[in-house]
Amino acid sequence: MIKVAVFCAAGMSTSLLVKKIKEASVKRGIELEIEAYPESQMSRHTDVDCVLLGPQIQFMLKNAEQIFSSHNIPVSAINSVDYGMMNGDKVLDTILIQTKK
Repeated sequence: MIKVAVFCAAGMSTSLLVKKIKEASVKRGIELEIEAYPESQMSRHTDVDCVLLGPQIQFMLKNAEQIFSSHNIPVSAINSVDYGMMNGDKVLDTILIQTKK
């Protein structure tokens, strides 16, 4: 089971992307627990395997890395094209690379 936290500003479009990522993981037979949270809750979700930031808050990458590095949790910003296209398969690939699964 891979646990992922996705952080964003408002959460509307990120929730749609999370749904697409879940669908992609089911198709591939990958056990995935993924949830979207507002960026203000970053420090509350350090029990995950991977953290993704929505493109709208990619400027917070350094801050997120500081929060999660002490927990050995990789952090990356979601590619803006994949985000805009709601490409769950591509973002799932990013998760698999980040978690080395």
